Amino acid sequence: MKKFIINFLLLVAFFVLQTTVFNRLTIVGVMPNILIILICVTGFMQGDKAACILGFFAGLLVDLFSFRIIGFHALLYCVLGFVTGQFHNTFYPEDFKLPLLVITGGDLGCSLLTYFFTYLFRSRFHFGFYFLNVTLPELAYTLFVGLLIYPLFLLLYRFVLSKRIQE
Repeated sequence: MKKFIINFLLLVAFFVLQTTVFNRLTIVGVMPNILIILICVTGFMQGDKAACILGFFAGLLVDLFSFRIIGFHALLYCVLGFVTGQFHNTFYPEDFKLPLLVITGGDLGCSLLTYFFTYLFRSRFHFGFYFLNVTLPELAYTLFVGLLIYPLFLLLYRFVLSKRIQE
């Protein structure tokens, strides 16, 4: 129950930060996707079930507040949570390479699938422009923010969530 409450509070906090603070901190018109960071970190720290559920509700929040197609981001983030949860058994908290690699793959995958399903289906074939001006800057910015946020997740995992696992 403690893990559920903490995940819910993190989801609300990250969604509020995503839509308010980081909306104002854009660089070249791109903001980091900290919800992807939350889903990926939850995936390899808590497993695929927790990340899949968190991803579904994070995507549902994004869909309800900003997107026209209800369920698109919910499905996308749910699958992302499931895939990143597969790395749970290879997770070593002190190793920064795996989290950054998973965040990179998650952000890149979500960005490319978003392009494919929202732009390509509407006959907008400017992939090079989209990749260079949206995908790569968002990826770099998300990685930078993820590198700053990850130590906070480690503290939370060690002091709050790991006690739950031992009980």
